[in-house]
Amino acid sequence: MGLNGKPLNLAVSVVATTGFLLFGYDQGVMSGIISAEPFMKYFPETYHNATWQGFVTAIYEIGCFFGAIFILLFGDAIGRRRSMILGAFIMIIGVVIQVSAIKGHAATAQFIIGRTVTGVGNGINTSVIPSYQAECSKSKNRGLLICIEGGVIAFGTLIAYWIDYGCTYGPPDLTWRLPIAFQVVFGVVVLVAPFWLPESPRWLLTKDRNEEAMRVIAALGGRGVEDEETHLQANVIMDSIRASGHKGGNTPFSALFTGGKTQHFRRMLLGASAQLFQQIGGCNAVIYYFPLLFENSINQTHNMSLILGGVNMVVYSIFATVSWFIIERAGRRKLFLIGTIGQCLSMVLVFACLIPGGPGPAKGAAVGLFTYIAFFGATWLPLPWLYPAEVNPIKTRAKANAISTSSNWLFNFTIVMITPVMLDNIGWATYLVFAVINASFFPIIYFFYPETKQRSLEEVDLIFAKGYLEKMSYVRAAKELPLLDNRGIEEMARGYGFVSESENSEKEDDVASKDEGAMA
Repeated sequence: MGLNGKPLNLAVSVVATTGFLLFGYDQGVMSGIISAEPFMKYFPETYHNATWQGFVTAIYEIGCFFGAIFILLFGDAIGRRRSMILGAFIMIIGVVIQVSAIKGHAATAQFIIGRTVTGVGNGINTSVIPSYQAECSKSKNRGLLICIEGGVIAFGTLIAYWIDYGCTYGPPDLTWRLPIAFQVVFGVVVLVAPFWLPESPRWLLTKDRNEEAMRVIAALGGRGVEDEETHLQANVIMDSIRASGHKGGNTPFSALFTGGKTQHFRRMLLGASAQLFQQIGGCNAVIYYFPLLFENSINQTHNMSLILGGVNMVVYSIFATVSWFIIERAGRRKLFLIGTIGQCLSMVLVFACLIPGGPGPAKGAAVGLFTYIAFFGATWLPLPWLYPAEVNPIKTRAKANAISTSSNWLFNFTIVMITPVMLDNIGWATYLVFAVINASFFPIIYFFYPETKQRSLEEVDLIFAKGYLEKMSYVRAAKELPLLDNRGIEEMARGYGFVSESENSEKEDDVASKDEGAMA
């Protein structure tokens, strides 16, 4: 785009954020459609059938799961930028398949296929966008930028809810066709804009495209290619690449299951568990089925349920911005723990108020649903997208992030599929189950999740090396490791045996010769 420094960083962030706005929109768009009379009549299998409604909604997550698997297999080869373009293209194809369904001509099957295809594209995007943003960002604002990405999921869902509601006043076909088709507006941005954005400099260095990487590092930093800080940052990244044995950019699956100084397996589990916990905590039982919960559990009319769902999404969006202001102050661990407590107590309030039944106690349950979405929006919505991108090393980042996202979509499907069935069969006990699950997160986060705030991606590598070599918990290692500049990182990496003196000299000579060739 001919941009440099802050304008270039802003362009990268806008495209990445639009990708997650599209994700949020697609997450919420079925909520006001699935129980609407025109939709159920057009797709008769779903007519007041909880199992079919759950399946048509949840099949999207299966597509997302396969999209994440695609990145697991081919993400390192394709690169971050081309993966985003591919994901957006596939999503648009899926939208076209959905809105072109014709009643009486296997319309439900076609709609399901379209939902699945759209899911594949979204699975690709959600697997790669956080990595791309993390690898193009500075350590001081990386958490904020990825939290903004995660937060706009709520704004996408908010837009979807109110478009759904507005379309209920139009012709029957408009009720579902326009909300589904509107995704293309966001999809086109993610499809077209990356053609003019740079590739991740860290990915370029793993592919030995040093000249290109140096130009990207310089452009993102607003400096010249020959600037000393540009060279120093490239050296630090290359130290990390050499330490992980990632030269050439091809990571075998076996690398995901290794320990030692790099702790690849532990770090993969930390990222994947965050995504797993986000889903099994019950967020999509509230987001997808909020109108149904109000109709079935709290006995509201369909119209009032849609309005309350829209209000709930306003609350969701407002609280989703909270992390933007506190993520680099409070840190990841504290927000995870606060969110866990808030979600657990909210679910306790919901099931406790539904036990006696009646309209009076049901209002208390409604309050619990609102407080749940407030705590979720401020904490568990953005953090599981940030944490895997930070905690995994460059060698396994693409594959480990894909596994994290796969766990998200697999359990997203499970929760979306079983929630209407649970509500039909066990009623208020559905929320008791979610309360217990949320309570189980606390000790795992407290004892195993190290803090990564204000750390560069290369500093995170040193946290795990310190914990392993000095035989201490990784939570303690993160507390004891001081904040380091690029020179400090390079010295500590050498002290931990990541880079030998001979390798360091060879690396500097290689970068210098590449630069001289580029300048010539």
